[in-house]
Amino acid sequence: MLLDYIKRKLARKKARKVFQEYDYEIQSFDLSTDGKVQFANWKNPLVPAFIITQADVDFFKQFIPKGSLAIDVGGNTGDTTVLMSLAAGKEGLVIGFDPNPYVFKILEANAGLNKDKTNIVVLPYAVTDKEGEFYYASSEASFANGGITDQPSAYHGSHKLSTTIKGINLEKHLDQHYPGWLSKISLIKVDVEGYDKEVIKSVHPILEKYRPVVIAECFFKLTPAEREDLFDSLASKNYDLFYFEDFKAGTETAPLSKADMTKRKHFNLYALPRK
Repeated sequence: MLLDYIKRKLARKKARKVFQEYDYEIQSFDLSTDGKVQFANWKNPLVPAFIITQADVDFFKQFIPKGSLAIDVGGNTGDTTVLMSLAAGKEGLVIGFDPNPYVFKILEANAGLNKDKTNIVVLPYAVTDKEGEFYYASSEASFANGGITDQPSAYHGSHKLSTTIKGINLEKHLDQHYPGWLSKISLIKVDVEGYDKEVIKSVHPILEKYRPVVIAECFFKLTPAEREDLFDSLASKNYDLFYFEDFKAGTETAPLSKADMTKRKHFNLYALPRK
């Protein structure tokens, strides 16, 4: 046991400092309602293996009806993308975005699983307030996570992709490629390491017209002013905000005010449109 612990610790240390690509392992889970589900877990030592439970899927079923469209901005390996698609069903559609080429390979693998239950399209782009080329950096050499900036920056870490990544406008992309789905949009999930408010502002026309639920992250590096701006990006469009503890049905939730945005360092929130 001690030897295994030491090996895992050394592997994590190496993954933080030395670049290496990692494969994935497909695992199966038997859910009480949704049956057998597969997930490709990334073997990156910095990424804990994801275990799918029925409570995970049921969390998203609160917001995503069968047959609807859901958007996952910052899909990473697909842990939320797959859950969202199980909620939407094969008759629905989930579009997942992630510009990180190393996690995108895992996201793409997960999009190819569970074809009898899901319908997932994944795209290697960032969703941005303006279209163009962006810089991507991570605090880890293995790029387990990271974020974008419009200028070269160490904000997200010193490990940088050697090429820029493409940023697209979500509303424009959906208008061009999925016009028949826009009226069915039920949820937009955003988790982009502090860029959430810019993404949300870029989809204001979608929020105003179609009123999807929004899930976002309050990143730990955001300043008090940026946290208030994140709150206003949703509240100004007649949304009520709620803190939630975890992506599981029955998780602790609480109404969120602008003053609450500075009470926790890093947390998730969802926003419901007012009727």
